[in-house]
Amino acid sequence: MTTAALSMLSPAETAELLPFAPLCDAIATAAVDYAAGRIHSPERQVLPLAQNGVLLSMPATAGDIGIHKLVNVCPANGALGLPTIHGVVAAYDAATGAPLAILDGPTVTGRRTAAVSMLAIRTLARRPPRRVALIGTGKQAAYHVEALAALYPELQVDVHGRTDGSARSFCQRFATVGIDLHPMSGAVDAAADVVIALTTSLAPVYDEPPRPDRLLVGVGAFKPEMAEYGPASIHGSDVFIDDPAGARHEAGDLIQAGFDWSAGRSLADALEGRGVSDRPRLFKSVGCAAWDLAAARCALAARQAR
Repeated sequence: MTTAALSMLSPAETAELLPFAPLCDAIATAAVDYAAGRIHSPERQVLPLAQNGVLLSMPATAGDIGIHKLVNVCPANGALGLPTIHGVVAAYDAATGAPLAILDGPTVTGRRTAAVSMLAIRTLARRPPRRVALIGTGKQAAYHVEALAALYPELQVDVHGRTDGSARSFCQRFATVGIDLHPMSGAVDAAADVVIALTTSLAPVYDEPPRPDRLLVGVGAFKPEMAEYGPASIHGSDVFIDDPAGARHEAGDLIQAGFDWSAGRSLADALEGRGVSDRPRLFKSVGCAAWDLAAARCALAARQAR
């Protein structure tokens, strides 16, 4: 075990160590570990930075490794031509505390978030999806398109943007990703069997009556004032949440709909078949450091295999 100084991996190097199929498997293992208390992941700490920025501190520990994700979110960076998010995920040996790897934080966050959605589809959809409606054209939408292309290459993806132009531009930008992308406007097509919402909307962008044959996945509403799914969709569905504890403070659509938290199920419940009925299903993702720990496990295993 070396304790020599480590160089931070680039976004491309980090992504290469996090292919989506093994990353989904690592998150599935971590979800069960987290629910059983084998991964410790406290609520994230948020500290102010200049220009309305924030520093987010998210540690997690397990029997094999510990990780600490430090991410800075600086909204004013756009005007400077800089990325809004900077950060790192540092992984350490649990027994000695020795550093093992320093991964690019935004890449870890983007890929593990998309992998959580893919795991929800794999676990909760009635069948492998044939047509997915993607609502949003930002960074997370890009990661989700990459994940869908990797795991469901025969899929059709309908892209809904804030404007028709943004949807067309997104589809043109990712035309070579290896998946069938279609810019869409108006309501979600009746043929879509999965809807993934990835926006920062302050009002619901989808509130259709839920259907047993359509899985709803919510990713973007990560603050109490945000909402992507409306009350009709939420209250008519069995709701599964990646991190029920964090969702009570962050899942804006559930908070605004007056969701009964005692009725919510965890990702681990879904993986182990608890609470899975014939009713429509909605999966809400808010994220937690346990998924970053899963990504670090995946990256370390990939590097070891080389």
